[in-house]
Amino acid sequence: MADKVHSVRKTLRLMPEEAKELAKKAKGNGMNEAEYIRLLISQKPNDYPEVRKLLKELINEINRIGININQIVFNNNAGLYSKDDKTQLIAYMRKLNQKVDEAVSQIGNQ
Repeated sequence: MADKVHSVRKTLRLMPEEAKELAKKAKGNGMNEAEYIRLLISQKPNDYPEVRKLLKELINEINRIGININQIVFNNNAGLYSKDDKTQLIAYMRKLNQKVDEAVSQIGNQ
């Protein structure tokens, strides 16, 4: 959007509370009010800073859990697999599912 020329001017009337909320949300996302309104119009979830941050955190958490799962699988292939490893693997998979569910519900509420 930044490379296009914005040539159409629109006038918008807001209640004082709405104007404060718009200013707060725009500032909170590091944008001016016009950029924030254009973002809302485009309706591209990946453009939302909150969604990008949430997805980055989810990816990092999945990577950490994946490393632990790989270590357990390596131990299994080496014949060193124990019941504790199985318990840990189940716990990691539950944590992974929980994190994905949290991300889906948060993105769905955006």
